[in-house]
Amino acid sequence: MTLGSKTSFSALPNDALVGMFDSGLGGLTVLGRLLHLRPGQPCIYVADTARVPYGGRSEAEIRSIAAEVASYLKMQSCQALLMACNTTNALALDVAQEHAGAPVVGLIDSVAKRLRGRRIGVLATPATAKSGAYGKALRAANGNIKVLEVGCPFFVPAVELNDLGSPQLRAAAKSYLQPLLAADVEAIVLGCTHYPLLKALLRELIPTHIELVDPALAAVDVLSELLAAPSLNSKQASAFSGCRLLVTGDPEAFAVGVERWLGFSPKVEHVSLQQPG
Repeated sequence: MTLGSKTSFSALPNDALVGMFDSGLGGLTVLGRLLHLRPGQPCIYVADTARVPYGGRSEAEIRSIAAEVASYLKMQSCQALLMACNTTNALALDVAQEHAGAPVVGLIDSVAKRLRGRRIGVLATPATAKSGAYGKALRAANGNIKVLEVGCPFFVPAVELNDLGSPQLRAAAKSYLQPLLAADVEAIVLGCTHYPLLKALLRELIPTHIELVDPALAAVDVLSELLAAPSLNSKQASAFSGCRLLVTGDPEAFAVGVERWLGFSPKVEHVSLQQPG
């Protein structure tokens, strides 16, 4: 079934083609988790690098983008859609469900149903934080929970540029964390798929008792529940053997990022998603 909609779907085979998308490199954290658990899983990853970052765009833009990408992945015969972008998840989950023609797994609902605690912080893009999507989902799962969401405009550009050691990034991270630490949160959700790439820096800046939560883990677990168990042959497959990587921007620049973060040298294809006008 489609998560969060009334449309019913049949159970999926273990070799179902999974579609994923993000504005850039961030969703690779989700892709890496999926292919660690299910090596060789057929999948198409779309990085909309021509329009990165999404977090500062309007809701109307983000919903339009979600419609374009979900429709494209449907045309590629994807049998499930894993939203590897929190911003589109927060503002356009319903749009993706409408256009995907397949089960849609979101990051926010997936982690909200599994997260326990009374005081939760969320680091997210400005658009996701403004939407309050994490707070709504977490409170729906646990009415007594307190949620504080902070927008982090500096993070995604820093990750895309691989500028992870700058004093400016460290100062920005301290600023974003300050209200969460003041609220004595028990856990901090990394509410953008780029942010796990900053985990080492964030871990330096917060007390050890505060958990850093990556929603990709929960979302991939939910997707795996929709798929039949991997065959013995697939478990022996090369992790990325079934994966196509598509970008709307520069394929060579994206390939460098993939090799840096996932450790393999990929073939990256260019695709155009935007409709004329």
